[in-house]
Amino acid sequence: MSAWLVRRAASLALTLLAASLVVFVMIQVMPGDPARYMMGLNADPQALAALRAQFGLNAPLPLRYLHWLWGMLHGDFGISYTYRVPVSTLLAERLAVSAPLALYALALSLLIAFPIALFAAARAGTRSDALVMGAAQVGMAIPNFWLAMLLVLLFSVTLRWFSAGGFPGWQAGVLPALKALTLPALALAVPQAAILARIMRTALIETLHQDYIRTARAKGLSQRQVIRRHALRNAMIPVLTILGMQLSFLLAGSIIIENVFFLPGLGRLVFQAILQRDLVVVQSVVMVLVLAVVLVAFAVDAAYHLADPRLRGQGAQA
Repeated sequence: MSAWLVRRAASLALTLLAASLVVFVMIQVMPGDPARYMMGLNADPQALAALRAQFGLNAPLPLRYLHWLWGMLHGDFGISYTYRVPVSTLLAERLAVSAPLALYALALSLLIAFPIALFAAARAGTRSDALVMGAAQVGMAIPNFWLAMLLVLLFSVTLRWFSAGGFPGWQAGVLPALKALTLPALALAVPQAAILARIMRTALIETLHQDYIRTARAKGLSQRQVIRRHALRNAMIPVLTILGMQLSFLLAGSIIIENVFFLPGLGRLVFQAILQRDLVVVQSVVMVLVLAVVLVAFAVDAAYHLADPRLRGQGAQA
């Protein structure tokens, strides 16, 4: 297991290095001059040159990349062109919104999907199964931004149970903050729950046809006991894969939802940074999201080994 961890850590480090190079090159080839954007089209050439020198925009690209990479290794992402504050400060402030939102949405997705999948798998082939899976198919087809607007119309405009947008900050208290994140998290969770429910139902049905499941039934266990004690854990491998993909999506793909609800998260930050040509913020946010995706993939691999003991033996032999 320790050898597997070392190999995975080395692979993740190389992945991050390659991703940093790709991100830097892609951002730098974007058209436009950040200095000219900040000072306007009629700016004095000497003032433009001074601003470029201040932000290191005149340095050769390889030197700028190495400087950015070395700074990231020490937690220094540079200074925002627009906000004139350290990018690490902006990232910390926005992660305090985006990370809880992603985890909240994932928790809601699990709470919705697990009962649906268990109900459908236990009644596979029946009318109830077809009805539930049909509803899940509809949930998969609903765009989350459209669902977000419907939730605002129902719970904010009509019922007035939640605010239509904004975030009070964690200093206002945990409950007010979670209340502000509930509608965005629900809008993100419903389509993901539909996907997770269908995947989990299929995995459970395949597991329920295995020989050891028939043996468990022959021992007198009920269908609920068979699913809970034997089938559920063995059906978790594809479910863990989907969970990892969903968490990565929820972290990196909530730009539209954060803009719909005016949440000060990473998605809204990178959207504004793109409009303002704040390249150092854009590439830093993208790298943070890449790091999050890589770490989630690592956690999913580790969860595989915990869920299936056979994989631990294969990892030791590899």
